[in-house]
Amino acid sequence: MFLLPYPILLLLTFLSTQFELCSAWLSIPNSGMATMTHYDLPLDYITACGCTTKSTHYPTAALSQMAFGSSNAYGPGCGRCFRLGLVDTWVSDPPYILTDSQRKEKQLVVKVTDLCPMNGNGWCSANASSTNPGGAYLNFDLAFPSPNGAIPSDWFPSNESFYGFTDFGVWNVTFEQVSCVDQWAGGKDGAALGSVEGQGPESVCCPKDPLTNSSSVCPSYSDANGIAYVFFPPFFLPEWVEAEILDD
Repeated sequence: MFLLPYPILLLLTFLSTQFELCSAWLSIPNSGMATMTHYDLPLDYITACGCTTKSTHYPTAALSQMAFGSSNAYGPGCGRCFRLGLVDTWVSDPPYILTDSQRKEKQLVVKVTDLCPMNGNGWCSANASSTNPGGAYLNFDLAFPSPNGAIPSDWFPSNESFYGFTDFGVWNVTFEQVSCVDQWAGGKDGAALGSVEGQGPESVCCPKDPLTNSSSVCPSYSDANGIAYVFFPPFFLPEWVEAEILDD
């Protein structure tokens, strides 16, 4: 029987311990600070939660994986609505800081319809033991620009003459959970609420308003199907480890 040498067992135990630290889903506070990025989402596209295609006609976002609550398909984050408010930029030097009047104006209610997967040390990489590069546990990846103008193309403030560019990429934002029906732009459009038709509950889960109906909160697809919390990137064993294995 092949037995790994003790030093290799120690190494593998250490690695598994580090991975285990990342394996607890994050609870979502009612309000707080987060980071916000943006990504392209085609109109009428069906995303991870399986929300109706009409939902893409209104402001939506993907939520960072460990807060989303699944590494695949749907999770407890699906269908929730958040009021996001711009505060300042993260990557520009100096930061672009909004005035009080701008902060009142630059608020947006989004519905979570998609998953922003963990990827190394990216903006959606936060877990129970560490934040993302911006020091936040949550990241909202806004579907922007909007093909149909649901979010105006000039919604993000900029100062091209000073910074030399218009897209700051990453923002620090405030967030607050709100009622989708009452606060989201698509809340009164029945076609924009709920899951796509023709799919069973094992495939899609996009509650209309989980804040006001807690019994409708989605389970974790990953947990229900025994899928890993995180997809570990490939790594290479040190040469001394490979040599020990080959020698045996």
